[in-house]
Amino acid sequence: MSRQAPADAEVTALVHAAAAAPSMHNAQPWLFRYFRHSRTFDLHADLERGMPHSDPGARALHLGCGAALLNLRGAAAHDGWSPETRLLPDPTDRTLLARVRLTGAAADESGLGALYPAIRRRHSSRFPFEEREIPQRVREALSAAARVEGAVLSFPASWHLREVLELVQEAEARNITDPGSDQDLARWTRTDAPSADTADDGVPLYAFGPRKRGGRAPMRDFEGLRRVAGRDAADFENTPQLALISTGNDHTEDWLRAGQAMERVLLLATLEGLSSSFATQPIEWSDLRWPLRDPVSGTGCAQMLLRLGYGPGGPSTPRRPVSDVLDIRP
Repeated sequence: MSRQAPADAEVTALVHAAAAAPSMHNAQPWLFRYFRHSRTFDLHADLERGMPHSDPGARALHLGCGAALLNLRGAAAHDGWSPETRLLPDPTDRTLLARVRLTGAAADESGLGALYPAIRRRHSSRFPFEEREIPQRVREALSAAARVEGAVLSFPASWHLREVLELVQEAEARNITDPGSDQDLARWTRTDAPSADTADDGVPLYAFGPRKRGGRAPMRDFEGLRRVAGRDAADFENTPQLALISTGNDHTEDWLRAGQAMERVLLLATLEGLSSSFATQPIEWSDLRWPLRDPVSGTGCAQMLLRLGYGPGGPSTPRRPVSDVLDIRP
C-alpha cells in the first residue's frame, strides 16, 4: 500500500528515537542521512567518537550503531512503515553501516512496533538489584528476541557464571592500571557539575551509581583513577543475573546484528519490568573475551555481557541534538 512520504518532522522524530540507543560511554557514534526522494535513511559511523584504547577495532562502536538501527526500525514500524533494511550496502564506504528504506504500510510481523514504548524508558541502571530470579518465561522470551536478530543470548550459570565474574574482575584490575582505558574514561565521563549539566554526550556523574561496597555484581567504576567526592556506597547483589550475547562469526556485519539483538533484548526487558546495565570490561580485552564463549559448544564470539534484574531504573543520560546527527537531503 502506497503512503505519502513522511514530513521532515516525522523524519526528525524517527532519528530522535534512534539516538536514544545505548553506546559505549554514551559516545553516540552515529550519523544519519535521509533522502526525501527515496524515503531512505543511511546510517553512518562517526569514527571520531571511537575509543582508541578500549575499542581499537571499533567493535563496540558498531554495536552502538546497531542498537540505534534497531530503534530506528522500531520507531518506523510503530509509525506504520515497513523498514526495509540492508547492512553494509556499499563496500567502498566503511562508514556506511546500513540503509533503511521506508516502504508502504504493512503488518508489523516482527513485533518491532510493540517495543517502541520502551525506547525512551530504557536507561542503564548502575544501582543494586534485588536477589529475585528472572522467570524462565522471561528468559526464553529474551533469548527469542536475540535470535530474531541473528544472535544468541544465554544466561551463564554455575561454574560458567563464576568464570565470567572472574574474567570481569581480571579486566577491572587491568583497567585500573591501564593508562589508555583511563584516557577513554576521562574523555567520556563528566565529573564536575557544569559539564554534567550541560554536556550532550558521555556519562555524567549522576549516572555513575554508587560505589560497590560488597556483592558480586560486575560494576564498572566510572571514576577510574580519579576520586569524586560525595558518592554513596552500596552493597550489590550476590547472585548477579548476566546475559551473554554471541554471534557465530566476528565480522562487521556480526557486530551490527549483535547491536540490534542487544537493543531488542533491552527493550523487551524494559517492558517486562527489568532493569539493565552493561559489563563490557572483559570483552574489551581480546584474551579475556575468548573464554566468555559458550562452554558447552566451545563456539561463538562474545559480543556483549548484560546485567539484568529487578531494581531501580537508571537516570536518563544526555543526548546530542538531532540536528547534530541528522542531515536531510532532497
